[in-house]
Amino acid sequence: MASSIDIKSKISLFGTENGKIEIGELSEPYGSGSKSVVSVAIALSEKSGEPDWKVHIPFENLDEVIEALQNMKK
Repeated sequence: MASSIDIKSKISLFGTENGKIEIGELSEPYGSGSKSVVSVAIALSEKSGEPDWKVHIPFENLDEVIEALQNMKK
């Protein structure tokens, strides 16, 4: 089965005219039977149809990543 993504949030990317941050759950990202991950994709423009950057975060690391991001605001 090919991986599929369920987009949960779309956020306008500050400093761009139509850039987006999309956050979703990517199922089977590394092949059949692999665990789902959180996918964060950033597109500077909607024109290309593909994100400029992507990161996959295992759900088991999500709390630590959220804490690290919150610490960046301090």
